[in-house]
Amino acid sequence: MLEIENVQTPSPEQWMSIIRGMRNPMNSWDKADSYQEDYSDGSSAFVVGEKDLKLMSKLAKEGSSNRKFLRMIVVYLDITAPLYWWKEFDTYKVGTVTNSCSTMHKIQDKEFTLDDFSHEHIISDWIDSNVEAFVEFDNGIQKTFISPKDIFNTVIDALNASRDAFLKSGDKRFWWQMIQLLPSSYNQRRTVMLNYEVLAGLYPERKNHKLDEWREFCGWIEQLPYHELITVGKGCEKA
Repeated sequence: MLEIENVQTPSPEQWMSIIRGMRNPMNSWDKADSYQEDYSDGSSAFVVGEKDLKLMSKLAKEGSSNRKFLRMIVVYLDITAPLYWWKEFDTYKVGTVTNSCSTMHKIQDKEFTLDDFSHEHIISDWIDSNVEAFVEFDNGIQKTFISPKDIFNTVIDALNASRDAFLKSGDKRFWWQMIQLLPSSYNQRRTVMLNYEVLAGLYPERKNHKLDEWREFCGWIEQLPYHELITVGKGCEKA
């Protein structure tokens, strides 16, 4: 599960600064042809001109040392994703900043529900994968089967029992149960700042990844303004 919200891309003024910086090495400012287009409803959009886009595309293909302008194209967004995805995202340290909702401080704030987790691949009826368990009754021990979905729900029940005990007693032992039982499928929200250079390095590595979340993220990249500056490099061809 991956949810992306509140995306902010450069303003027209910032785009002008990016293009001016890109043209500094050759003092070619007079060739810039980008502009802001204003609409009758009061909105506006920045349009990268044909000459500017041609230069951008050329530099983008030449590698990171020549496409430094990509580092100036900054994007802000909110991402909600499971911890197992964030663990991989966190390998991209240079050019990224994240502020996350805290499990340390806020894990006990609300009751845990199934929707707090990425669970779309958890199965409930695949007999071959079920785990045998033995349940003791008054009249003896009976063998039963527990599906992955049953196990998942049991963990959620244990998290909520620990939460209730912690809220009632304040005993940190129960807080530790929540922290150490929390599955990596728990969805965490973060506000992220990154730039097009980060995305240009990430995209070819992750666009065909086995995790759904990475493919969804790369699909979002393909919707960004002038995304071809990101997806133009080696390894970016469609599978």
